[in-house]
Amino acid sequence: MIEVLGKAYAYDDPVVLAAGGAAALILLVLGLLIAAVRRAGRSAEMAAPLIYQMDRLARRVDSLGEGQQRLAGGLTHVSEAQAAAQANMLRLMESRLAAVTEQMNRNLEGASRRTALSLGELQERLATIDRAQENIEKLSGNVLSLQDILSNKQTRGAFGEIQLADIVGKALPKDSYVLQATLSNGKRADCLIRLPKPPGPIVVDSKFPLEAYEALRRAETQWDRQEAARAFRTAVRTHIRAISQKYIVAEETADGALMFLPSEAVYAELHANFPDLVRESFEARVWIVSPTTCMATLNTMRAILKDARMRDQAGAIRRTLRQLHRDVELVAERVDRLSTHFGQARADLEGIGVAAERAGKRAAKLDNLDFEELGAEQDELLPPLPRPAE
Repeated sequence: MIEVLGKAYAYDDPVVLAAGGAAALILLVLGLLIAAVRRAGRSAEMAAPLIYQMDRLARRVDSLGEGQQRLAGGLTHVSEAQAAAQANMLRLMESRLAAVTEQMNRNLEGASRRTALSLGELQERLATIDRAQENIEKLSGNVLSLQDILSNKQTRGAFGEIQLADIVGKALPKDSYVLQATLSNGKRADCLIRLPKPPGPIVVDSKFPLEAYEALRRAETQWDRQEAARAFRTAVRTHIRAISQKYIVAEETADGALMFLPSEAVYAELHANFPDLVRESFEARVWIVSPTTCMATLNTMRAILKDARMRDQAGAIRRTLRQLHRDVELVAERVDRLSTHFGQARADLEGIGVAAERAGKRAAKLDNLDFEELGAEQDELLPPLPRPAE
């Protein structure tokens, strides 16, 4: 570093380089002057031009010093302006850095809140998923239990009977059906509904061709599907014939019976892809129902039972109406008697009012000591009170 006019500059600064060049030039000129003085003794003629040249050179050196001073002043002004600009730039940078820092803090705070909220929601959803997983595990266990139940023919039959009993119990009164009813031919029906004639009692029997249906669903090739369809058709046809032969008894049951399928899927498959079996069931007077259609059928039967009971109770209703008519007549007679009593009471009240008025007049005369008029009125006969009606 080098200091010029109280200002420090680096060695590679342009000002220092310019000042160094000027100093070197001055040294060179002085060297030339010294050499010129040494040679002054050679020739007197050369002294005057040399002095003139030295004077000009001195003036140039003075002008060069003044330019150097002006250059130093300009450099000082430039350095001061640059320092002020750097200070302003530093303040601007600091303010912007503070604003950026504050914005980043707000963004980080908002991001942390959103992250915490998202984590809370994620924990709630994970808890919901855990509960759903537990329910799925329970449901899978129930499905396995149901598969175990349906894999056995006896338990499968009991499942259909229980479902049928539940549907019938919800749709009909308890005295209108019998579960596990035994007919005159010794056959036991799952449910016997006591409908009036016609049509008469009708049997509902539960059948569940699950194995044939599952084989039909598992069939992949055309040949497997044909074999499964043949087995399904055979199983359903066997159930239709058994119901037609066992549970349609002349003079005892209705001229038809119901076959209850506990599965809507089996019922839909039967009506969608096996219309020939449905027609055969119609011809055998066996009506195939699912849980949904069974409920609709039972509601119709309930309306029939209600109408029949209304007809059975028509005589009792007529007797009740006659008794009601006699009661109304008795009420009318008693109202007439009460009206007569009210008329007699009104007459008695009017007589009491007249007697009270006379008593008031006499009391007033007594108060005025008018005994003569009172004696004259005592001779008058009082009207008799009316006798109450018997």
